[in-house]
Formats: sequence, C-alpha cells, structure tokens
Amino acid sequence: TDFVESLPVKVKYRVLALKKLQTRVANLESKFLREFHGIERKFAEMYQPLLEKRRQIINGIYEPTEEECEYKSDSGGYNDDEIYDEEEIQATTEENKEEEDPKGIPDFWLTVLKNVDTLTPLIKKYDEPILKLLTDVKVNLSGPGELLSFTLEFYFKPNEYFKNEVLTKTYVLKSRLAYYDPHPYRGTAIEYCTGCEIDWNEGKNVTLKTIKKKQKHQIWGTIRTVTEDFPKDSFFNFFTPHGSSSNGRYVNDDFLLGHNLRTYIIPRSVLFFSGDALESQQEGVVREVNDAIYDKIIYDNWMAAIEEVKACCKNLEALVE
Repeated sequence: TDFVESLPVKVKYRVLALKKLQTRVANLESKFLREFHGIERKFAEMYQPLLEKRRQIINGIYEPTEEECEYKSDSGGYNDDEIYDEEEIQATTEENKEEEDPKGIPDFWLTVLKNVDTLTPLIKKYDEPILKLLTDVKVNLSGPGELLSFTLEFYFKPNEYFKNEVLTKTYVLKSRLAYYDPHPYRGTAIEYCTGCEIDWNEGKNVTLKTIKKKQKHQIWGTIRTVTEDFPKDSFFNFFTPHGSSSNGRYVNDDFLLGHNLRTYIIPRSVLFFSGDALESQQEGVVREVNDAIYDKIIYDNWMAAIEEVKACCKNLEALVE
C-alpha cells in the first residue's frame, strides 16, 4: 500500500517480516479448521442415536416411556409456582386421556421454522402445507479428505408437490485462509453455498406464479393463449440450485441463516418448538434495552452535573465582579 511504501526502508522490512509471520499464523489457522471439523464430525456420530430417537418420537414411530417423559430443570431449586396439587395433576391426566391422541408431534418442524425470526418472513401461507410434511431436518458434515462443508437435509413424506424425498443445501467452509482475510467466524466462515433442483409436479411449483395471456395474431387475427411464469416469494427459494459466493447483503444473510440452522436451530429444535428459545431471545433483548436505559440515565446524570457546575461557576464570576 501507499502507506507502507512511505515508511522508512528498515520499517518496511519489519512490516514484511510481520506479514511472513502472519502467513504462518494463517497456515496454523487452516490446520485448526480441519482438525476442529474432524472433532465436530466425531461428536456428530455420538449425537446420531439421540437425533434418531427424536425423529422417531416426532413422527410417532416410537412412544416414549413414562420415565423418559419425566423432565426436571437443572436449576436445583423450587419456586412456589412449581408446587403442584397431586389431585389436580391426576384430574388433568384423566382429561388428557379423553382427548384425541394425534400421532407423534404434528407440525413439529413447521412450528420450529416459524418460530425463527429470520425465517418467519420467508414462510408464506402456500408453503405451510408442504412444510407440514417435513419428517426430519439434519446436518451432515463432510467426510475426511473432502472440502470442509456441511449440508442441511430436509426430509419430506411422499407428497403431491414434488418428487424429491430430501431437499439439500450445502455450505462450503473456508479451509485455506489468506493472511489478509478478516473473516469474522473462527472455524465456521462460509465461502459459498449451493442448493438443489426441486422436481416439482405439474402445477404445484410454489416458487412460480403462472399467468395466462391471450395474444391476437397481427395478420390473421387468430387468438392464442400463452402462459408466462414469474418468480414468487417462497421458503423454497432457499434451495435455489445456483451457488452463492461470499459477497452481497442477501448472500451474507443466507450464510448467517445457514450457520444458525446448523449451530442452534436444528440441534435445539425442541426449544424453538416449545418457545423456550424465544423467551431466551426476548430476555436478551430486554437486557440490552435495560442496559441502554441505564447508560442513558448515567449519561443524563453526568450532563446534569456538568450543567450545575457551569451554573455555579457563572454565579461565582458574577459575585467576583
């Protein structure tokens, strides 16, 4: 750069030495990314039996035992609100027995996705009947010797909308970092992503709006009907097959969404279904607002104190005169 060129020769040499050191740091960073990915892959295999049981419970394949349904918070303490009347519990249980018992947990994944604030605007009314058919959502990590990447896999029941059993989106991670790369995420920086081709059944593509037009021949006067397809907002545009590289606001939002699905939403899906994750987010927002209010109060108090000091100084000057 011009700034470095303007430096004394000896200083420029020292800057070059620092750049060389930074290159070695980047190489170590690259090694760290590969080894970290390997650790993630190892633990993903350990999570698999738990995630498989989750899938079975959601889809009504496995009915959890009474012992498995007992859940206690790790807080250790009990509030007054947590003391229940045994007769009340028994009465509630009897009422629940009389209720209709649906299979598994209906609309589980649709509810999860709709409870994610960044996904809510993407899900349209005409997307919901399809998302109700979701049976599982998985994260699949790339294997040894492959490009560092993760794939989001959305599994669907056989349906009238498309022929695919699974829709995928793959995010490739930066595995070789340049020394000048200011990437913000250590170990999860995304380089580009690719979706998949959805094999829509005729007339069922919710990502397109079909308009019929009548055209009249200029010479013969005959009339024909033509159809034109126009893009339409839909959650399923998420799976667009063409790749996205790391530039532009839309792409950055896409990368962040993929990162959040992989890291938070899919592994902790029950918390998004139950609303616990939303409560945590709201608590975080309230905490930020309270901090901002507190900072403003402190600032206002300081400003008021400064104004009082200024007024006292003016009064003293007036007395002296």
